[in-house]
Amino acid sequence: MNLVGIYWVSYLSAFNDNVLSRYYRFGDDIMPMAYVLLTTETGAVESVLNALKKMDSVKETYMVYGVYDIVATVKAETMEKLKEIVTWNLRSLDKVRSTLTMIVVSEKK
Repeated sequence: MNLVGIYWVSYLSAFNDNVLSRYYRFGDDIMPMAYVLLTTETGAVESVLNALKKMDSVKETYMVYGVYDIVATVKAETMEKLKEIVTWNLRSLDKVRSTLTMIVVSEKK
């Protein structure tokens, strides 16, 4: 894992422990959820989309234009599991160059 990956794991752990516990309503029916923006290598969008669709925790995937190539909605049973999925499953996919993860802290209807 490179320095950015180590920083990401440390940041997500600190965020989970210190900030998220104050704002996230863990007792609600809302599962921990994140939107993950992925940048792929040139010409690899379809193969990455196919790999994401095979993951149970990835609920939605979209090909988009702009800085990022794919937006994925990820849900997990716990924040710890969500962190593991993003860090070790999505980021380690072949042909994924970078990710940006936005953790949902509340749902407004």
